Amino acid sequence: MTPVDLLAAMRRTVDQLAAFNDIAKVLTSTLELQEVLVLIGAKLSQILGAERWSLLLEHDDGLLHFELAQGPGAEKLRDEVLVAGEGIAGVVFASGKPRLSRHAREDPDFADRFDHVTGSRTGSVLAVPLTVRDRVLGVLELVGGQDSPPFSMEDLRAAITIADFAAIAIDNARNFKKVQELTLTDEHTGLYNARHFKALVDAEVARCVRFARPLSLLFLDLDDFKKVNDTRGHLVGSGALKHAGQVIASSIRGVDTAFRYGGDEFAVLLVETGHDGARTVAQRIVEAFRGAPFEPGKGGAVPITVSVGYASFPDHGISATALLQHADAAMYRAKQAGRDRVAAP
Repeated sequence: MTPVDLLAAMRRTVDQLAAFNDIAKVLTSTLELQEVLVLIGAKLSQILGAERWSLLLEHDDGLLHFELAQGPGAEKLRDEVLVAGEGIAGVVFASGKPRLSRHAREDPDFADRFDHVTGSRTGSVLAVPLTVRDRVLGVLELVGGQDSPPFSMEDLRAAITIADFAAIAIDNARNFKKVQELTLTDEHTGLYNARHFKALVDAEVARCVRFARPLSLLFLDLDDFKKVNDTRGHLVGSGALKHAGQVIASSIRGVDTAFRYGGDEFAVLLVETGHDGARTVAQRIVEAFRGAPFEPGKGGAVPITVSVGYASFPDHGISATALLQHADAAMYRAKQAGRDRVAAP
């Protein structure tokens, strides 16, 4: 190695060490997963300068999804997924071992369908598992163009170091998100809990006051639910609550939000929905319960009906407190009228 080459190598090493130090700092500065991913992407480009790279993570479906991708045609990868063992990245994920393939198209594990998707032609590939506590979270994959110099062992070592930092940061961010979700969701139904309801209803009413937009609130109570616990036991009762949460969630739009308010009471916030729309959704929920008895597996089906009251902004109130009071009163009116029905304020 000539003195010039040695100096260049030393400079690169110093630059990489400084960049790794930066990575350690920035990846411990946030626990928000998207921020972590963006920071990883920025440092990848800075240190390795790959033409194309992707960060793939395993989702609950067991498939690898493209969380980040950069380079020609990268935006076309967003809807693509890999199964474990598919392509070089899939093999790295399945084996947990890094891989450097200088002539990727000659590699028996190479999958050319992603070249077809992006409209590019792969030269070399470098893929590193994102591993934390012996568990592989995903894969960091760098792709060189056909006319680009192939990746080196030095590139592989740098990528492994980045992946080690990234895996820890991603795992921490995911665990933080799980803790956050636990504080906002009800363990029995999977719906949001009363704490989150109180915060969200205040925020939504404030938005509606400011922009003069409609909003409706449903209050729901399972009819004679105490009898389920008394006659079938609390285990069946817990299953019935989960079933009720599923029926409610499947009866509303994605932009609306359902909550377990407490006991056998539920609430639903319907955004951009006035008086008539609220009644339509409430009636849909009542009918959904009628058509979906709970099947606990033993002892026969458990028919569950629901009484629903609703209130709308601004028809029935212009404050969160007023909407709550009116919807709650309407729900009790539905019960007094015979249950299994909808009532307005």
